[in-house]
Amino acid sequence: MQFDDDKPLDPSQVEDVRASGPRPGGGRGGGFGGMPGGCMLPIGGRGGGGCLLLLLAVGAMFLFGIVPSPFTGDEGGQQGGQGGGQQPSAPPAASPSGNLAERCKTGADADQSEDCRVVGTVNSIQSYWRQAFQERGRKQYTPAKTVLFSQAVDTGCGAADSAVGPFYCPADRKVYLDLTFFDTLQRDFGAEGGPFAQAYVIAHEYGHHVQNLLGTMNRVGRGNRPGADSPSVRLELQADCYAGVWAQNAVKTGFYREPFSQSDIDQALSAAAAVGDDSIQRRTQGRVTPDAFTHGTSQQREKWFTTGYESGDPERCDTFSGGI
Repeated sequence: MQFDDDKPLDPSQVEDVRASGPRPGGGRGGGFGGMPGGCMLPIGGRGGGGCLLLLLAVGAMFLFGIVPSPFTGDEGGQQGGQGGGQQPSAPPAASPSGNLAERCKTGADADQSEDCRVVGTVNSIQSYWRQAFQERGRKQYTPAKTVLFSQAVDTGCGAADSAVGPFYCPADRKVYLDLTFFDTLQRDFGAEGGPFAQAYVIAHEYGHHVQNLLGTMNRVGRGNRPGADSPSVRLELQADCYAGVWAQNAVKTGFYREPFSQSDIDQALSAAAAVGDDSIQRRTQGRVTPDAFTHGTSQQREKWFTTGYESGDPERCDTFSGGI
């Protein structure tokens, strides 16, 4: 995974609030509490098949409707309510001491610095989706920022801490990332790790942003519950597929020197397997409980990332029709 050394980076797509320290919401137990305007969509979680199980217990995931087609679905969810139709809430203030603008100027910086690698990855992902929306006659792609935080952060979806893992907040249309998650992914979940494991996770969260823009989230339904065949599992698997689609097309965005290697893809597949519901449940409770699934099994997550990667086509990411 090598960036084009001369490619200019746009650090304005990433906010660094780490220098401000943990920003927990006052009095919100466990880092959650009320989640106005939406719900966090993490990459995976500890216990009970993932963090979303807890979130489902304290508040509904999404607002309305029926499950749509994937990328080809209509944009009815843009009309209002939580998810795709809501105007972004006020963002957390960015810390100027992060100095991303000074440190992350070109692809050469992305090859040398983890922070700048995040910037370059976010730039490439959003460049691809902007073009994909345009080519398919979609409304204009609306960029989403990634917020780098440490330990805890306030979001448009409420307060969160690092235990949630990386997540997307539909209410403020931001991806939230504590980089220490990737150490946890290797140490506690047995993932191979590596730069492309990080890229896969970020691309998955931006897959949720695409779902938000397309109105998919609005139509998953307020009555959604965990389960092996649940809409929440199908939503997560589609985000995995969208991550694979970006991976196939990433070199066309101009940010990378060459297509990703099989070693890179293996890092993504290892990360996907590590955050499968069945894998997490075996590690945390010693047994698998399909009724509590929220993200899909390791095999399913690998399958749908691979489907997106091999096809390079978001139209192939229809996880809502037929079996998964």
